[in-house]
Amino acid sequence: MKILHTSDWHLGKRLEGFSRLEEQEAVLGEICEIAEKEQVDAVIVAGDLFDTYNPPTEAVELFYRCLKKLARNGSRAVIAIAGNHDSPERIEAPDPLARECGIIFAGNPNSAVAPFRLETGLEVTKSDTGFIEVMLPGISCPLRILLAPYANELRLKTFLGVEDSDAELRKLFEQRWSGLSSKYCDNRGVNILAAHLLFASGPESIPEEPEEERRINYIGGAPPIFTENISGEVQYVALGHLHRKQVIGTLPCPMVYSGSPIAYSFGEANQEKYVVIVEAEPGLPVTTRDIILNSGKQLLRNRFEDIDEAVGWLNLNPNAFVELTIVSDQYLATADRKRLLEAHPGIVTIIPESRGQGMDDTTSITAADLTKSMEDLFTDFFIHRKGQEPNERILDLFREAISTEEAP
Repeated sequence: MKILHTSDWHLGKRLEGFSRLEEQEAVLGEICEIAEKEQVDAVIVAGDLFDTYNPPTEAVELFYRCLKKLARNGSRAVIAIAGNHDSPERIEAPDPLARECGIIFAGNPNSAVAPFRLETGLEVTKSDTGFIEVMLPGISCPLRILLAPYANELRLKTFLGVEDSDAELRKLFEQRWSGLSSKYCDNRGVNILAAHLLFASGPESIPEEPEEERRINYIGGAPPIFTENISGEVQYVALGHLHRKQVIGTLPCPMVYSGSPIAYSFGEANQEKYVVIVEAEPGLPVTTRDIILNSGKQLLRNRFEDIDEAVGWLNLNPNAFVELTIVSDQYLATADRKRLLEAHPGIVTIIPESRGQGMDDTTSITAADLTKSMEDLFTDFFIHRKGQEPNERILDLFREAISTEEAP
């Protein structure tokens, strides 16, 4: 069977004052075209379907139009799980109607999908908490999926019954997946884990994230999961959360972040974007192919000491979103700022950086290093204001503040 893996659509997300809805519609159309061209049997969307708990109406309408098209009137399975930006209740709300189209939602760690069968032959034959077995039209073997929507501290306490150390939480996930695999997964079907969690090969190799993206391992206590926690019966792990396409590990199977379909922050500048095609047979290693996506605008950063050079570069990149740093011996003049803004419609930020010449220490301006994480920038600011590093309690409060989820 052939499966398309995508994630982190973040529908409704804006870039400062700029809407990305037109780009999102274009790239979702591109994904639908790839699904048709590749004749995939199933699509997995691994979380962060929307950007907020309460997305705008236009984003919701786009989401359902796209899923309906991908499902092809119930002849193709579409499985979508909630991410840390999603409201689990919102994701699961249309479930009875969605199932009639072959669309399966999982919002919470304890979600259980009711078995159903469509006239197309698509059928959920077995279901358990965090597990489904699906028969796909024209495919003789079943597709088994372990479902791991995002689980913050509250969801872990409420649905999984634990609240202690990261090690215990990792052990819980491992035992849960191992138990489901032992019960339902063998070499007579294709076995996949779909998860919206932070995965790493070990404690010393936690992947870096774009600075604007919340650090999932600080959001309400959700722990990073290690590759060693994956059961040997699983043939592929379809991951969501990190926006750069990357392979976290290959043993016991490929564990892959498909990445976001367009660049959402300047930390993703110059990244290529992909969907992953997974070809799988029972009892055999899967093969994967990356297919590049071309619909989103580029996000570009550059730094200039000369306004004329900056304007020239802007004229060469008219269809991108731009973060511009202007270095000078004085404040950026209003006339220069106006000239830059008139030269390009997609300037998101202009960062004035002064060399500080001719100014005393109390008035000199130094640009923040925007390649740093939010936590590192906070630490720099705290040292500047207080003359010492923040203690762990203050850092914990900061992490909680930047990662607080919006109420549904």
